[in-house]
Amino acid sequence: MVNGRNVERRTILKAAGATAATLGLAATTGCGGDGGTSADGTVTIRYAWWGAEDRAERINKTIALFEKKYPKIKVKTDFQPYLDFWKKFNTQASGGNPPDVFQNAIGFLRKYDAKNVLLDLSEQVKAGNLRMDGFRAGLEKFGEIDGKLLGVPVGSNSMALVIDKPVFTRAGVKPEQGWTWDDFDAAMKKIRDKTGRAGDSGMYGVMYLYDPYLRQQGKAFFTEDGLGFTEADLKEWWTKAKKGVEEGVYADPKKVAQIKPKSAVAAELAGGEFTWDNFTVRYTSEGKSEYGLAPIPTTDGKKTGQYLGSLMLSASKRTQHPKEVAQFIDFMVHDPEVAKIMGYDRGVPATQAQFDAYKPTDPVNKAIAEYEQSLVEAGVLEPITPHPEGADICEAAFLRISEEMALGKRSVDDAVKQFFTESKTALGS
Repeated sequence: MVNGRNVERRTILKAAGATAATLGLAATTGCGGDGGTSADGTVTIRYAWWGAEDRAERINKTIALFEKKYPKIKVKTDFQPYLDFWKKFNTQASGGNPPDVFQNAIGFLRKYDAKNVLLDLSEQVKAGNLRMDGFRAGLEKFGEIDGKLLGVPVGSNSMALVIDKPVFTRAGVKPEQGWTWDDFDAAMKKIRDKTGRAGDSGMYGVMYLYDPYLRQQGKAFFTEDGLGFTEADLKEWWTKAKKGVEEGVYADPKKVAQIKPKSAVAAELAGGEFTWDNFTVRYTSEGKSEYGLAPIPTTDGKKTGQYLGSLMLSASKRTQHPKEVAQFIDFMVHDPEVAKIMGYDRGVPATQAQFDAYKPTDPVNKAIAEYEQSLVEAGVLEPITPHPEGADICEAAFLRISEEMALGKRSVDDAVKQFFTESKTALGS
């Protein structure tokens, strides 16, 4: 799934210098048309994703398993850092030559469906080539848009507050399910006063936090047709963020920018920050402290507005091998050995079979699994907010403009007006 600040950080951190040549991968650049069929009936399909070398190494191992089970299907691979991936994909799609199967996210489904790029996989489900049973927490519905199955989840994640546990302990702060935004504000001040550190890294640019915040109030970031909030709503959110920086409860944005791609929490500028739960691993690798997951604050002590997000696998409408693509997707989301290889690299496994197959032994990944399980047991999860065509452009604008505001390059009023101007253009409204 697309995720503003955190996708940017993780992409820079993990993807810098990643090339297909490093791993001897067969890149799709220069390949014309879809993978063909050889004289002996062997079919070749092209598979592309974003990520870096560590993800590529894992995925190559899963492909080796797949080709062993399906010796008549060969997989040609390509991977890029996040931004480069979509730049290349847009070029391929515009030229009528997208990969047969590729990693996708919710913000792109309507966009590429409208461009006639995505294959409706429903027929492959009916044909028995792709199973959509056995998914966790309703994730089988995640890639359904307007009655079409445009993506199949490979993993799940949800928003959480990643905390520096010793800092929260020293401040006497113990986040619990159902705590309110007032409780959160009070906690941030305690952390500032008792530890000399900002409570949070600054939440103004995290679209996937602002969405649950809006949902807690019966609104949403997106509706099926456009934005689900007003300029007044966003002004209130960003004004509060600016005030938090001025009061020292949120980290100094200039210092946060200076230490990128390292996180403000690992750099000891803040006691916590909101991000996707499966990103927790990065803090342990970056920092020296002990990190944990805390629940999202609420407006009323009950409704969190949360949902499970997910990366997905989608197929090209132009593929000459829809059956083989469907078999590939089915294998990647159901086979237990795939889960053991991938771990939580793309989130907690989407199917129960894979979830049960991979049992993390390290504290960080165990905490991720426990956190998601706690959300299911607490009954706080809801269906994801619909994402209209142009959602990806809106998210990029939200990230960029909020950072310009945080760094003092725009006033709150100007930032709000600029975001709505760009979003209306992107959404055609």
